[in-house]
Order: sequence, then structure tokens, then C-alpha cells
Amino acid sequence: MMEFSQNETQKQIADMIRDFAEKNIRPKMMEWDESQEFPVHVFRQLGELGLMGVLIPQEYGGSGLSYTEYVTVVSEIAKVCGSIGLSVAAHNSLCTNHIYKFGSEDLKKKYIPKLASGEWIGAWGLTEANTGSDAGNMRCTAVRDGDDWVINGTKNWITHGKSGDVAVVLCRTGEPRAKNNATAFAIEKGTPGFTAGKKENKLGMRASETCELVFDNCRISDAQRLGEVGDGFKQSMKILDGGRISIAALALGIAKGAYEASLKYAKERQQFDQPISNFQAIQWKLADMATQIEASELLIYQAADLINRGEKVTKQSAFAKYYASEVSVRVATDAVQIFGGYGYTKDFPVEKYYRDSKLCTIGEGTSEIQKLVIARELLK
Repeated sequence: MMEFSQNETQKQIADMIRDFAEKNIRPKMMEWDESQEFPVHVFRQLGELGLMGVLIPQEYGGSGLSYTEYVTVVSEIAKVCGSIGLSVAAHNSLCTNHIYKFGSEDLKKKYIPKLASGEWIGAWGLTEANTGSDAGNMRCTAVRDGDDWVINGTKNWITHGKSGDVAVVLCRTGEPRAKNNATAFAIEKGTPGFTAGKKENKLGMRASETCELVFDNCRISDAQRLGEVGDGFKQSMKILDGGRISIAALALGIAKGAYEASLKYAKERQQFDQPISNFQAIQWKLADMATQIEASELLIYQAADLINRGEKVTKQSAFAKYYASEVSVRVATDAVQIFGGYGYTKDFPVEKYYRDSKLCTIGEGTSEIQKLVIARELLK
């Protein structure tokens, strides 16, 4: 039976993050947002708190926690700043988790402790300019050359593409759209032929760095391969099952932040000699926000419970990601409306929630792809 109340560990994590975020994130987050600065030092500090290797066993330097606690980590950070929440999610669930799940013992020992401590930042590269949802048609190739692989091509929209110390990169090792045509590799920053390209100028999540990866005859050892040749896409689908829970948790945190700001403002803002929370139009918005957030949370914890028990989670994680991300946008939109003209300014927090929320419906599988995944699962 699922337990819906927060366990003691979740409560302690939530308190720790609230304290940390108020001291170290909130005072600077708009400055980082405006300048698009990726505050690497914050992630070093989060590493010291055990939040950069949440799902990693203690033997590799991680916290050894479950997805239940992980949802708390991502959502609590995102309540304050979506950018920091996104980067924590991408580092934990994509790069670090991929190496942990599919890397050789040597690669795990080489990279996981550095990633889990926050000493190193991780990136994960699947998407390309011509292949977003159409990942089977990727053009970044890895060609075998003796005991090495030579990689050529680019990856786009990569979180930590410039600042990441190691990237898990999916390369095509077979024919376009052929079955089992992709292989994953761990590639270190500074490897000859591997450079960062264009940094994206984004609508929201501006303090979470998004950059192009460029490979020009980049030669790496076969020892850097993750799992079997041709298994890259299968690995990615498994990683994205957990990644969807990450983005759902991110969306949940943004929605909660926008809702809590709206509730407070509605009680304080006076119009016609009374708080606007007395008006039914505002009350109904708050009721819708609270109901949709609660439903999102239940879907997310259902998915977390399944993945904790090692059960198939594809449908439930798609449910959670699809619903929570769309709710996040709706809640943030209503938050701006409740704040009125003030909601459209950077002096109040909801315009940032509004901008940040939209990525949740796009990253790690668009809402349309989530519906496709759900439909495929229903029609099996």
C-alpha cells in the first residue's frame, strides 16, 4: 500500500533545502536569471549536502535514497528556483544515473564519487538539432577504429554542455532508424575534439546552462563505452522513465511556488476595501490550483513508488510528467493573473515561475510524446 504522508527523511530534506535555498539561492536567483549565470559553486554546496547523488548508493559516495526522497529534493528546490531544480534533476537522473546503471565497474568508480559529491558536474546528450523526438535518426556518429571510437557530430539543448566535467553521449553506431543503432559513451571535458558550442539564450530556466556539444574526430577508448554496442537507445528509454519523474517533480515544485505566492498575495492585496481573496473569481483560481497540484503530486508519488519497487513505470511516469508539466503552466499562468499588473514585473516572483514552467512541457519528452507513450502502453 502506498504511503502518502511525508516520511521523516523527506521532512528533514525539505527543512534542509528550505533553509539552504533562502540563504544561498533566493537572494541571487534573479541576478543569475538576468545574466544567465550558471552558479557552479551552488552545486558544490548541494553536493556537500548529499543532493548531487541522491539515488546513488553510499558505496559510490551517494546518499542512497529512494525516488520518494528524490521527488522531495527536486520539488523543494524548484519551489524557489526552477533553474537550480532543473540542473539538480539533470545531473542526478540523467548523467550520474546512466553511468551508475550501465557503466562498467571501472567507470562507476572513476566518475560516480566525483559526480555524487558535486565536485564534478554531469551532462547527458541525446538531442540533436534535427532529431528532437526523432532520436532514431541522429547524425552524431561513433565509428569503431581498433580499440577506439571516433565521434563526429553535434548535440543540442544539452544541460551543462559547457560546464559539465563529463557527458554521457548517445551516438549512432548503426544505420539511421535501424534497430539497436545507438551506443552510449562517457566523454570527459578536455578530450581532444570535444568542445562546447553555442549557449542558448532561453525564455526561462536561464541560470541552468543549455549548450551545444561539438565532436570533431573526437577519439575515445572503448573503455568509455556504457553497456553493449547498440544498446544506447534502450538505455535512454530506461533513463527517461526516471527522468520523467524528475521533470514531473520539477513542475510540481514550480507550481507549488507559484500557488503559495498567489495565496499569500491574495490575502494581502486590497481592492474595494477588502482582500482580493474574498472575491469568488480569485477563490476559484486558488481552488483549481490546489486541486491540480494535489493530483499531480499523487501521480508523481505513484510513479516513484513503482520505480522504488523495481516495477515497470513507463506509463505512470508518463502520466506524471504529462499532467504535472501542463498543470505547472496552468498554475503559473493563473498566478500571474492573480497578481495582475504586478505579476508581469520582475519585482514579484510569479513572472519567473511563468517563464520557467513552460520547459517542463518540452524537456525530456514533450507533452505530445508523453501522450504517445501513454497510448502505446494502453494499446499493448
